[in-house]
Amino acid sequence: MVKLLVLVEGITEEDFVNEILASHLYSQGFSVVTARLIGNARQRDRRGGIRPWTGVRDEIIRHLKQDRTQYVSTMVDYYALPSGESEKAWPGRSKANELEFSEKALHVQTELSQNIIEKMDKSWNPQWFVPYIMMHEFESLLFSDCQQFASTIGREDLSPKLQAIRDKYNSPEEINDSPQTHPSQRILDLMPDYQKPLYGNLAAMQIGIKKLRKECLNFHHWLEKLENLPKN
Repeated sequence: MVKLLVLVEGITEEDFVNEILASHLYSQGFSVVTARLIGNARQRDRRGGIRPWTGVRDEIIRHLKQDRTQYVSTMVDYYALPSGESEKAWPGRSKANELEFSEKALHVQTELSQNIIEKMDKSWNPQWFVPYIMMHEFESLLFSDCQQFASTIGREDLSPKLQAIRDKYNSPEEINDSPQTHPSQRILDLMPDYQKPLYGNLAAMQIGIKKLRKECLNFHHWLEKLENLPKN
């Protein structure tokens, strides 16, 4: 039995993994695919952003040690990761600010892996932890197909406006300028009654994994890593 646990930041990502991504990964040899909110996310104040790395690291290690037949991954937003020199900072996040866009997530993912390796015993195989850092938040993936996105949420009239946002960037994963212009805020500005968990995953389902990974290379590389993991 090949199992995968994905630690996620919010309920939208949780539903995406459980309802959409799992179906694809079952066809790739996985037997169990589940998502779990990092920490006690449903009860804590979300305004504070994602948890400090030390707490998340301990949670990852706990899952890795509890079940050594289970792969563990992450699905969190790069933009919101704590940075700086404090204990809250995620490894590689501050340095990533100096890098080209295409290198940012990869750098953080590499540093996260190395930090976990340092905390595990030497008998542990590093392939069991496969970190994924989104660029930037889940809603950016939905700009992979603006026409289908608009159609799914029943607002075909928004398709040109969504496409105009998409066309300003090389990739949907690059959509973000500031806390006021992150992908979900852009959508809310156009559609104030947008319901993130419901509409987001309905749209992702209609757009389909194939189109999402074609338009979003960081997302594609994550899936590729998962698909190529040993299944024996």
